[in-house]
Amino acid sequence: QVQLVESGGGLVQAGDSLRLSCTVSGGTFSVYFMGWFRQAPGKEREFVGAINWSGGRTFYKASVKGRFIISRDNAKNTVYLQMNNLRPEDTAVYHCVARAGDGYTSSPSDYDYWGLGTQVTVSS
Repeated sequence: QVQLVESGGGLVQAGDSLRLSCTVSGGTFSVYFMGWFRQAPGKEREFVGAINWSGGRTFYKASVKGRFIISRDNAKNTVYLQMNNLRPEDTAVYHCVARAGDGYTSSPSDYDYWGLGTQVTVSS
């Protein structure tokens, strides 16, 4: 059974940085297309970014491009989300996701596995 476990969330001030990690177990991490979604209270889940199996291609939501960086270490079965210059509107629960097929998608229904999430709170 594939499991995704996120860590690294917390309470920070606007302008600060955080790095989220997501470790995958129970599957072949190196073939997964990995991504991050977030959900704020009262709002729909939204795509944040994604990375292909090799790490050679990354994709971002427009509002985080230039501030967030996704990377992966296939030897450690881990994907990262480096978040810089955080804003209060980045406050949400961040979920790591995995997709068995390759190819970019921002649709949550296309991702096969989800982590429980980690809370990120940015104060103004």
